[in-house]
Amino acid sequence: MITVNLRPDLKRKRARSPLAGVVEAVRGLRVGGKVKDPLLLACAASWIGVLGWLGYVVVSTTTELNALEPQLEATRSEHKRFKAFLAEKRHQETIRDSLVAQIGVIRTVDGDRYVWAHVLDEVTKALPAYTWLVDMSNTAPAAAPTAAPAPGAQNDSTGSDSVATPAAVAFEVNGRTVDIQAYTRFLRQLEASPWITDVTPVSAQTVVEKERPVTAFTIRATYRQADSAYIRTVPLSESVR
Repeated sequence: MITVNLRPDLKRKRARSPLAGVVEAVRGLRVGGKVKDPLLLACAASWIGVLGWLGYVVVSTTTELNALEPQLEATRSEHKRFKAFLAEKRHQETIRDSLVAQIGVIRTVDGDRYVWAHVLDEVTKALPAYTWLVDMSNTAPAAAPTAAPAPGAQNDSTGSDSVATPAAVAFEVNGRTVDIQAYTRFLRQLEASPWITDVTPVSAQTVVEKERPVTAFTIRATYRQADSAYIRTVPLSESVR
């Protein structure tokens, strides 16, 4: 088919691609040919370099992303596991704080309930033979020691050291003995008790009771909370098979 241009003064306009010039320039290059436009050659080389760099970036990024996918999944699973662990830890800490608060209340209520039971038990253990007690009374109570918190110490959530210990109880014992050595042995055994301190003999004199000479003595001492190493606990009930 032959096409005749009846209007040679007008050129046909065609839509051209932005890379058309580069493509034509590349086609115009021949091996061993003479470079007529160095700027065109530099532009073509720049485009080739940019395209190569973009291709390298895309390939390397895709490879790195594929390599990091397993690590991402492992990290997500670890995050879920540690999140559940922290939630359980907070739950256990809440239960612990509640139990510690209840134990503190119980210790506050029962702090001095069994003081005289301890006093009578220790005096009975220290009482030698041929010695008996006439009476035992409470004297002026000593002030309860309050432990001041250490400077800069943080508040402990357990609160085990913040529970007030029972106040020291001063008491006086009046007794009789038929042997003066039993009286001195009674003093030594009271001093050896971890629950009894400040054992002081007040008086010791010979009196006549039921037509027999006996030694009447008076001793003052103080009950204090013993060290935890001397405290022995037993269960309230045991299952018997």
